[in-house]
Amino acid sequence: MPLPVGSKAPDFTLKTKASDGPKDVKLSDNFGKKQTVLLFFPAVFTGVCTQEMCDISSGLSQYEDLDAEVYGISVDNPFAQEAWAKQSGIKVTLLSDLNKTVTRAYDVLFPNLIGIYETSARAAFVVGKDGLIKYSEQTPSPKELPDFAAVQKVLKG
Repeated sequence: MPLPVGSKAPDFTLKTKASDGPKDVKLSDNFGKKQTVLLFFPAVFTGVCTQEMCDISSGLSQYEDLDAEVYGISVDNPFAQEAWAKQSGIKVTLLSDLNKTVTRAYDVLFPNLIGIYETSARAAFVVGKDGLIKYSEQTPSPKELPDFAAVQKVLKG
């Protein structure tokens, strides 16, 4: 089960692939400044994950208007994430949780994706400016998308 609403969001520092090389992104840098949407997803170059990140990318301004930063998190390496983002037109900041530490901290580890390996489950969290989890959802199946209307409702307050 994912961490519940009201929990303190585990802080983390993960890598993203910037044009000039890997860059660190720290969750707590947003505390006191803006809300954060964390979207855990199983794997790059897969159909549902591509749909999710492309849909969010096309509506990214809606999240920015709600004073929210959006991060997509998977256990893929940042170079694979960058290639996927370029190929698919994804504008969401993608973070690499290669060691699965953040996925485990948020309790959204999916144990057996198609019998091959552990990945992040499909999950959504809203972390408030105060560092507390305001919304928490793990979908019943990796093929299902989170309730983005509920995410935006929480962001609106």
